[in-house]
Amino acid sequence: MRRERCKRGRAGACSVPERQPKLAALMSSPVRLKLFGMMVLEFAIWGAWLPLIYSYLPSLGFSPLQQSWILNAFPLAAIVGMFFSNQFADRNFAAERFLAFSHLVGGLAMLGLAFTKSFWPFFLLMLVHCLLYVPTISICNSIAFAHIKDPQREFGPVRMGGTIGWVLAAWPFTFILVDWEAVRAAQPKGWIEWLSTVLGHGLTGPELFQAIRSTFIVAGVTSLVLAAYSLTLPHTPPKKAAETADRLAWLKAMRLLRKPYVLVLWLVTFVDAFLLYAYFNWTGLFLATEPQQGGPGIPGNWIMPVMSIGQVMEILTMLILGVTLKRLGWRTTMVLGILGHTARFAVYAFFPQNQVFIILVQMLHGICYAFFFATVYIFVDAYFPKDSRASAQGLFNMMIFGFGNIAANFVCPWLRQEVFTRDGLTDYRAMFLVPTVISVLAAGALALLFRPPAVPPAEEATPPEAAGRAT
Repeated sequence: MRRERCKRGRAGACSVPERQPKLAALMSSPVRLKLFGMMVLEFAIWGAWLPLIYSYLPSLGFSPLQQSWILNAFPLAAIVGMFFSNQFADRNFAAERFLAFSHLVGGLAMLGLAFTKSFWPFFLLMLVHCLLYVPTISICNSIAFAHIKDPQREFGPVRMGGTIGWVLAAWPFTFILVDWEAVRAAQPKGWIEWLSTVLGHGLTGPELFQAIRSTFIVAGVTSLVLAAYSLTLPHTPPKKAAETADRLAWLKAMRLLRKPYVLVLWLVTFVDAFLLYAYFNWTGLFLATEPQQGGPGIPGNWIMPVMSIGQVMEILTMLILGVTLKRLGWRTTMVLGILGHTARFAVYAFFPQNQVFIILVQMLHGICYAFFFATVYIFVDAYFPKDSRASAQGLFNMMIFGFGNIAANFVCPWLRQEVFTRDGLTDYRAMFLVPTVISVLAAGALALLFRPPAVPPAEEATPPEAAGRAT
């Protein structure tokens, strides 16, 4: 079989093959198409309920503390998953069967949330769903890696299905969160006029918040569909128990925090995760706020599509990430990712009623995610020893999905409802200036204190995506 010539990176590692397979060729395999569909459904579940739950919980009369506990079911499940449930599932169950069971029970719990308005039943149902859902993110990755021949080339297009699924989850709500009484009253004539009337009459105010329960129905139904779909996936048997070295990998990864540049990046990752979930905490409700109350007044049926612009740009930004890293290096790329939050929150603070600015600034989500979080993952793969890379990724995931998320879910509802809202009006400028200032400080700290060595100390050479300069 003909071997493809490779370009050499700075570290001498075999870099990207000169002839890259096209996306269509990668997706031509029936197995890869099944894996792609699995990823679409997996992330459509999460994308359906997450963006608007922050607006929905206050409408049920839950206190800021109660909202925080419900919102923190997901990060708590993420932390539990990193230490227990992921490994337990990997070693004891066929992956596709665990996926089917988890999405069956988790989907039923999600459907129950649509019809629950009391705190304890709501919290327990959310906890059940999250404890079963979070491990399936890793399980989906395990199934994909087990059935593709060249992960470096094939996993990217398969995993892109997840981002597409998140985007697709937003668009049904342009027809669900609609003021149908206003549509009927308008008496549109013909299909074109009817469609225009529907798209222009989104729900607002209390009616919108009550209708958000439909997001749980969509997520629950999608989960049940994935439960059935999982049984069609290729068989992936349980893995054998890890060797002692693997069990100690967490300890080895923790010891690497003694290196100043690793510790700095770990702490800044916590701050950036806080900023990410502050965006999710506040954006949905902010977009729905009418101009006379200080918001842009985006119709209810357009809130999720507007927010999904960020995921579309995430796909496009990922395509230029490799080139950006090579030209700008680790530190500058990650600083730009953090400053993406600065620009987004600054627009929220100073132009809250300008719909055009508010919609356009959603595109910065791609920079915020790819230039920081994706770069962190690539950096860890390049700079950590091979036998502790998976645990090191988990160490940073603990900040991204766990502690940063938890901090935002406790602080943000309290800030919005107790500090910046008076007589039913929220001072959005003052509120959004808080994460604006925090992001500037985080970017400054990373620029001044993050000093990784020019040559990665890991045993293997730098991967092609991470062959950028250290500064």
